[in-house]
Amino acid sequence: MNSVIKKNKILFIAILSYLILFIYNMDLGVNALSQSKYFFIEMIQIMPPIFILISLIQTWVPTKVIMNNFGDGSGVKGKVLSFAIGSLSAGPIYAAFPVCKILLNKGASIENIIIILSSWAVVKVPMLINEAKFMGIKYMGIRWICTIIAILLMAKIMKSWIRKEDIKSNSIEYTIPMIDDLICIGCGNCARLYPELYSMKDGKGVINIESIDKEILEKEIEKSKECCPLNAIKNTRS
Repeated sequence: MNSVIKKNKILFIAILSYLILFIYNMDLGVNALSQSKYFFIEMIQIMPPIFILISLIQTWVPTKVIMNNFGDGSGVKGKVLSFAIGSLSAGPIYAAFPVCKILLNKGASIENIIIILSSWAVVKVPMLINEAKFMGIKYMGIRWICTIIAILLMAKIMKSWIRKEDIKSNSIEYTIPMIDDLICIGCGNCARLYPELYSMKDGKGVINIESIDKEILEKEIEKSKECCPLNAIKNTRS
């Protein structure tokens, strides 16, 4: 029972909060439950397309593409693309979390994930249009510039405070390859075809542990094993 509560502590806290609210004030409890029902129905309508989207990203978008465009080495391009994804995306902010999680799993940096989430929340294009209509273009422009600066600063700060391991501490295990030195003949296929996973050292293929530790999805690693003519690439668990 304790393990069940620990794994679902947020749900149990919510249920306990509702019980306390009903005991304290029945009308407030009914109103809160009604609001929760509205958001639950909204989530049922929005989340299925989001899950389809993340499945497509996981299956069809190579990890190398994500790392090049949203990884730690993506630079200004990564930040611009992150702002574009966040500001042009549709749906409420909670729809962004599963999308950002799969991007993080495939090599996106903490900094760019924070930019996506923050811009998704506060600089959406439809929101800016309405803001300009009711508050004026000057107000919208100044607020937008200040918000962008604040997001960039926040992303820099959080990057130094949060590690990917902290976010993925409850995630599933990933298969990590290893190369059998006794079998490897140093043909270089792995390093040439999958440079984000492998490199050559002393005439042998080696694993780029720093870049793949809990970053590369299992399907892509399985695919990379086929490049070795002697099947020297084996599986381990992270």
